[in-house]
Amino acid sequence: MTNRVGQVAIPAAIVGIVVMMVVPLPAAVLDLLLVVNITAAILTLLSSMYVKRALDLSVFPSYLLIATLFRLALNIASTRLILLDGYAGKVIESFGNFVVGGSVVVGLVIFLILIVIQFIVITNGSGRVAEVAARFTLDAMPGKQMAIDADLNAGIITDQEARIRRKDIADESDFYGAMDGASKFVKGDAIAAIVIVLINLLGGFAMGIVVNGMSIAEAVQNYSLLTVGDGLVSQIPALLVSMSAGIIVTRAATEDDLGSDLLSQFTQHRRTLRVGGVAVSLMALVPGLPKVPFLVIGLAVLAVSTRVPDDRPEPEEVRTDEPPEPLPDSPEALTGEMRVEPLELELAFDLVDLVDPARGGDLLDRVRALRRKLAREMGVVIPLVRTRDNLDLPPSTYAIRIHGVEFGRGEAPPGTVLVLGGEAAGLPGTHTREPVFGLPAVWVPVEFKHQAEVNGATVVDRASVITTHLSEIARRQAGRLLSRQDVKLLLDMVKATDPVVVDELTSAGLSLGEVQRVLQSLLEEGVAIRDLVRICEVLSERARTSKDPGSLVEAVRTVLGPAISAAHAPNGSLPVITLEPMTEQRLFESLRAGDDGAMLVLEPTMAEELALAASREVEQAEQQGHQPVLVCSAPLRIPLRNLLRNVVPHLPVLAYPELGPQLQLEPLGVVSLVQAASL
Repeated sequence: MTNRVGQVAIPAAIVGIVVMMVVPLPAAVLDLLLVVNITAAILTLLSSMYVKRALDLSVFPSYLLIATLFRLALNIASTRLILLDGYAGKVIESFGNFVVGGSVVVGLVIFLILIVIQFIVITNGSGRVAEVAARFTLDAMPGKQMAIDADLNAGIITDQEARIRRKDIADESDFYGAMDGASKFVKGDAIAAIVIVLINLLGGFAMGIVVNGMSIAEAVQNYSLLTVGDGLVSQIPALLVSMSAGIIVTRAATEDDLGSDLLSQFTQHRRTLRVGGVAVSLMALVPGLPKVPFLVIGLAVLAVSTRVPDDRPEPEEVRTDEPPEPLPDSPEALTGEMRVEPLELELAFDLVDLVDPARGGDLLDRVRALRRKLAREMGVVIPLVRTRDNLDLPPSTYAIRIHGVEFGRGEAPPGTVLVLGGEAAGLPGTHTREPVFGLPAVWVPVEFKHQAEVNGATVVDRASVITTHLSEIARRQAGRLLSRQDVKLLLDMVKATDPVVVDELTSAGLSLGEVQRVLQSLLEEGVAIRDLVRICEVLSERARTSKDPGSLVEAVRTVLGPAISAAHAPNGSLPVITLEPMTEQRLFESLRAGDDGAMLVLEPTMAEELALAASREVEQAEQQGHQPVLVCSAPLRIPLRNLLRNVVPHLPVLAYPELGPQLQLEPLGVVSLVQAASL
């Protein structure tokens, strides 16, 4: 029934608003419509106060436009009656005589004050809030969509609940965007009110003096009061609607309405009310101030404070419905202990101070910052690092494990700092090797830190040593750390912004496991996977012709080639080592197809000669201060990388198509089997 009435009545009312601007209205009808306008404004204000969230009045932007047009149509109708008949009904006459006491000056002052309140205070504030809310809501949409997808994948919510949440997010963005524009209606209404009042004053004087033959005093008295009454009748509802808009856009989603929230939140602290009541009561003692109002209000606040609960938190009730903690030998507890963590950091008993904030330990904060840094660099979020103590470790020792396997170990003696460089030769301490790059270093007592810095040495604290070691291992083993669940979350992130790309990837028949294998291969060679959209586009296109992992990886690397090569050329100059043409031809001839892709079938002595020749060229380049890359033909890249991985693991192997056109190549050496055989 309500829907049918709305489908007929609302369009008819909007058409009636347009008709009011053209067709003259009798004074009695105008009185009725002015009362309707005031009633609608009061109901709007009350509705805005009782909603629990802004979307409960999602129609408000459209209503704001209709209400503004309705008030302007009433202004036109009243102006027509004022100028033609010198009378615009009892409502306007009452506002002009009774409300402002028949004084034109008082009426104009009140009218201008209402305009200032509406235009400068309420409208500007609510418009700014709507603009900021629209911007923040739009920026937060991808993150909210990802959170919904994550809850859906984890089984926390159903498909229907996910659709409802997505619709709420879209509606919220549309609402605040519409309110940002609708606030301009209120601002324009305030400007129009000032112009209409001026037109009514000037037109009324002209009609009274020129047409009706009134004296100046009579014209001013008659038409000015009617004009002021007309302005007040229209601006009071406009002010109420403007207040409603401000309440709507500033309303935060809570469990109660505005009145309940105000009362509960401002009366939740007994101490605040007591101090305020005493302060107001004492102001009655100030000479010259009236004593009765201050005493009455102060005592009233103190009386209210006696009915407010104490500020001290009540003890929490013991909940009997929560499941008890599992016993140490229960299957649940044993299952938790059996779990193998993806990434672990074990500390000896004397290194626990590094994770204790009370003792100045910030290792956990650095590990969290490390995860954010690797996410920005590599495009993958490494798992949470489980940090625990291990009594089996020797003193001052830490160990880094991936899936239960130890990948790194080092020392961080308490009370020391690591000093790098020859400047530490004269300082007391224990000589060691820096765990990441193998540089000579000395663990020096922390008392000599300042002296080492004065000598120009590089000083590294213990937490930085462990964090750097963990970072290097996590970066090198990022492929091992990328789980299938991580791939699912990454694809969901892409789907939130580029759904067509993920749909094409799915239609190409690639499974999560195959996508995971490609991403792992990229990460194993230090290639960032941040550009997931292009990676998915290439995979979906190449998978239609071949699903061979090597072929998929090379297709992705070709597209990402400029970024891959640029990562090894920070100054725009890429130091390269190439293969001697005859050597490259011999390698081509030794290529054979295998179960895991192409491979080099070489005699053991020839493979050893090739690895030694590459290692020698890399060492010579590093002595010159360069970090070179080996460049070869595309079919040789993967087999050659597999061959050299164990001898020169830090040597990147790039194919010629991967070289970015913006880079300047700097040849440093040539790998030749002929030269290796002659030595």
